[in-house]
Amino acid sequence: MSGPTTGRVPSAGGVALWRRLIAEFLGSALVAAVVIGSGIAAQQLSPGDAGLELLQNALVTGAGLFTIILMFGAVSGAHFNPVVSFVDAAFGGISWRDAGAYLPVQVTGCVVGAMAANVMFALRTVSISTHQRATGPHLFSEVVATTGLLLVIFALARSGRSAYTPAAVGVHITAAYFFTSSTSFANPAITVGRMFSNTFAGIAPSSVLPFIGAQVVGAAVAVGLVRVLHPGFTPAEAVDIMVPHDVRAEPEMPIPSTDL
Repeated sequence: MSGPTTGRVPSAGGVALWRRLIAEFLGSALVAAVVIGSGIAAQQLSPGDAGLELLQNALVTGAGLFTIILMFGAVSGAHFNPVVSFVDAAFGGISWRDAGAYLPVQVTGCVVGAMAANVMFALRTVSISTHQRATGPHLFSEVVATTGLLLVIFALARSGRSAYTPAAVGVHITAAYFFTSSTSFANPAITVGRMFSNTFAGIAPSSVLPFIGAQVVGAAVAVGLVRVLHPGFTPAEAVDIMVPHDVRAEPEMPIPSTDL
């Protein structure tokens, strides 16, 4: 009879779902706080100068996205965006069940982040926006912005350069603030969150569903383009969107051996 030994059993499915959901909530909240908070600050610092306000909002948003993706990427993949999650599921990077679990957490996080931004600037915690945005050019811009964002993410994953994705996403969104008339929401969760702040970065409730519809169209276009431009895109490559995920596995747990 041999003495007791220690075996190791690898965890199933990488990082536990509950940890990923916490990361998606926190990251989404921070993204919303950055977008809306910088919009409020820009409006207060540069009143009446819309161009300068937009520039300030864009630069802070890009920088914030870069750091927040780095902060949470190794835990959840740093999606913070339902269209990213569902397109990733379409390519096998995460399960459809996990994408469905991410969605309400991302939306809730963005709503909480919007309220936090209001509080930080001594505004009412909830103030429903009156900023109407749902025009034809704005909606077409959202299709373009969402498609472009997803192409950046998935092209870098395909080429094995996802370590550059946090910077590329930040730079793309900064640029898209100016080359799209909608200022590139490109994210259903942040679209809902921005409804709760009647400030420079807000969006009226009546514009929310049209914007989300345009973002879904953009996501569908992106799926088609990725399949055309990168045939054979694999689930292993899809796992690596946003940041390389080779550090994502849960620690293996030692268990007593049953060998005698």
